[in-house]
Amino acid sequence: MGSSQESTFSSASAAAQVNASALDLLPVYAKELIAGGAAGAFAKTAVAPLERVKILLQTRTEGFRSLGILQSLRKLWQYEGVRGFYKGNGASVLRIVPYAALHYMTYEQYRCWILNNYAPSVGTGPVVDLLAGSAAGGTAVLCTYPLDLARTKLAYQVSNVGQSGSVLGNSGQQQTYKGIKDVFKTVYKEGGARSLYRGVGPTLIGILPYAGLKFYIYEDLKSRVPEDYKKSVILKLSCGALAGLFGQTLTYPLDVVRRQMQVQSKQAQNSSDGFRIRGTFQGLLLIIKCQGWRQLFAGLSLNYVKVVPSVAIGFTTYDMMKTLLGVPPRDRVHASGSNK
Repeated sequence: MGSSQESTFSSASAAAQVNASALDLLPVYAKELIAGGAAGAFAKTAVAPLERVKILLQTRTEGFRSLGILQSLRKLWQYEGVRGFYKGNGASVLRIVPYAALHYMTYEQYRCWILNNYAPSVGTGPVVDLLAGSAAGGTAVLCTYPLDLARTKLAYQVSNVGQSGSVLGNSGQQQTYKGIKDVFKTVYKEGGARSLYRGVGPTLIGILPYAGLKFYIYEDLKSRVPEDYKKSVILKLSCGALAGLFGQTLTYPLDVVRRQMQVQSKQAQNSSDGFRIRGTFQGLLLIIKCQGWRQLFAGLSLNYVKVVPSVAIGFTTYDMMKTLLGVPPRDRVHASGSNK
């Protein structure tokens, strides 16, 4: 009996050692990719219903233009049930996993590269996080933008149970999409590969300062936390929430322009005022002229509700995953001059 228990314990110990050694074999950037992808998926799914409502408000979908957050959620429940809260979330998670993985990993790599090559010029403070975060945000967007386009087009559709086969805000002749693959096929037929990047201009202009500010504020706030509280999950959540809140406020109008550019191929068929966004700054002026300046902040209050938990959960999950995967502390990585 005793020998059997000893054998079981030794087997479990051996398995744990094998798993630990397997993790040790992974390069640091691979661990950062895994941690970033997990953080993105977890955070995005947690706020998926709020993200759906935000897109409906940003794109002025008929039936939702003048509704508040709770009324919009209630209407979605009435028309589409629980699934309506997560419509487009498959595309969103499919996009966010590689996006977040690339975002966090390239942020660490850019940060390490800047510190190893330009530390005398830029120093070692939060400015490094601002530069690295901006570069990482642009890299991640360019690699995953078509998936964001598909997510927006799927979320833009709202089934009207009162009129079978139709979509709120769209005529019966409007194109409806069955899934991610159908979006890619249809959009590609409309204008080739270039159409898969419709709206990427305002996205890049918005993500560069947003991603940079987000990392800058988060790391700066963390550096001010007393050493005894640095491992506190509550404090990490608080730092992440404030980082997302300030970063999103400054760049939100560009997000509105991006969403309207992504869905305007549908809207143009029914539009009689010639409303057509062709560029970022032209789009800002056009929205102000035709829809009023308030439209640039449509859904912002909802975005606050969404961004606070999303960014907070994302940063906290990423830090916890790095600890779980055994990612070495930054000072050790940078001192060696290599992330491998």
